[in-house]
Amino acid sequence: MLVKGHIVGWFQGRTEFGPRALGNRSILACPTFTWMKDFLNLKVKHREPFRPFAACVLLEEASKYFENVSESPFMLKVYYLRQEFREIFPAIRHVDGSCRLQTVTPNQNPELYRLLVEMRRRTGFGVLLNTSMNLAGEPIIDSPDQALNLFDRSGLEALVLGPYIISKHQSRLSVPDVSRSRTVTPLPHRKASDVPFPY
Repeated sequence: MLVKGHIVGWFQGRTEFGPRALGNRSILACPTFTWMKDFLNLKVKHREPFRPFAACVLLEEASKYFENVSESPFMLKVYYLRQEFREIFPAIRHVDGSCRLQTVTPNQNPELYRLLVEMRRRTGFGVLLNTSMNLAGEPIIDSPDQALNLFDRSGLEALVLGPYIISKHQSRLSVPDVSRSRTVTPLPHRKASDVPFPY
């Protein structure tokens, strides 16, 4: 889905507290699409079009894409994309070539790490656009009910809720119009019991 340009809500494990989404309550997208930033701001986040998006990257690949990078597990640092990747990752590149960055390790966030490894296998890049799962002016979502509510009110095309993928039937252009039509599919490699929900 991500490789094809779909925008995915990523709801895993326990809630996150703070100003940044670090892979438990995130909206994820492939950063290589030129239209992605504008579409996310307009149809998903409902915010100003100039606002940039952050990225999450496999720690072992961070220096390949970013200059003078160091470990940044809490998305507190900004780095410059290397010149050769500025056109490749337009959705995470700010006007000055910078990007707020989260580095990911298997110990820190095993699910997000596995997803980034799969993205690298499919695209050659272990990088995703990562933004908080909320709409403009709202706090980051906490519960599964809040995740489903946001899914229905936004341009998200799929929601990975623990071990399940919930998708909308309609096309990208009609997402806001008919939001109650959903399909729920269990992820093939996990059981519902694999992800404890403390709610």
